[in-house]
Amino acid sequence: MVGPDDLQKSLPIGVILDHALKLDKIQHYDTFKDKLAPNIQLDMYTIQWVNNWLKGQAQRVVVNGVTSGWWPVTSGVPQGSVLGPVLLSVFINDLDMGVECTLKRWAITNHMKFNKDNCRILHLGRCNPTCMYSLGDKKLEKALGVLVDGKLNMSQQCALAAKRDHCILGCIKHSIANQSKEVDVPLYSALVQPHLEYCVQFWGPQYKNNIKILECVQRRATKMVKGLEGMTYEERLRILGLFSLEKRRLRGDLIAVYNFLMRGSGEGGAELFSLPSQGKFRLDIRKKFFTERVIKHWNKLPRELVMALSPSVFKKRLDNALRYMV
Repeated sequence: MVGPDDLQKSLPIGVILDHALKLDKIQHYDTFKDKLAPNIQLDMYTIQWVNNWLKGQAQRVVVNGVTSGWWPVTSGVPQGSVLGPVLLSVFINDLDMGVECTLKRWAITNHMKFNKDNCRILHLGRCNPTCMYSLGDKKLEKALGVLVDGKLNMSQQCALAAKRDHCILGCIKHSIANQSKEVDVPLYSALVQPHLEYCVQFWGPQYKNNIKILECVQRRATKMVKGLEGMTYEERLRILGLFSLEKRRLRGDLIAVYNFLMRGSGEGGAELFSLPSQGKFRLDIRKKFFTERVIKHWNKLPRELVMALSPSVFKKRLDNALRYMV
């Protein structure tokens, strides 16, 4: 998505851009006057409500009981707020417009900076040009953060994700005294699960040994909850309100299909999916393609589920259906 010479030309497969300070750098005035109304067409009452939410805020620093004076906050949003990620998405919604000129110009116009050391380029296939891409005077390296060998085997990625998360679980076990559901589940969801599902649509495990390696992480996490040690894995999942990782991957696939068919390409999207013809694929990997593996599961869903009028309704009904789906 970026080209050479300060990202001014044609783009490769993808680019990972990292904003310095992110939410802290967003200027309140620019965000609400220049972004909200034209980008997502909010009415003035809603814009004013959000503006009032941020206006008049101040902050101070306390060190060893010594307090500094109050200082007005003119940029950023309160950390941990629900609106924070939404406002960031709105703010960078026109980022692709920078591709027509330069992303550097977009950053300057919006008072943003890029962490050049954390920006990466992704190339796929054998016919991509081997160009050198740069952001300013910094050359961008090709990296996605997913390990794949020459045969498109994801075993290294599965092992790395499992090893990293076992270390995190060990830290949680030895540093948290209260191993209750209310404590362990949020910690697991925030610190462990993201590693098991990062970019999983690309590297999702298909071999039994890889699936088992990842599932063992969640098995260990559920066993850490006090009072559940002697129960089966399925019982622990039910009590904790969790799905197996394999079922969560299926859930993600079905949500993607719903978004594509119902909210994306409409009727044209159906042409992408076809019933798989068992026994006609020369390579097993073909059977694991998204457009093939998801069909049989999608066709098992009840009509009232696939015809849900909104994503939130679809997800709620899907969660109920998955509890009884193998």
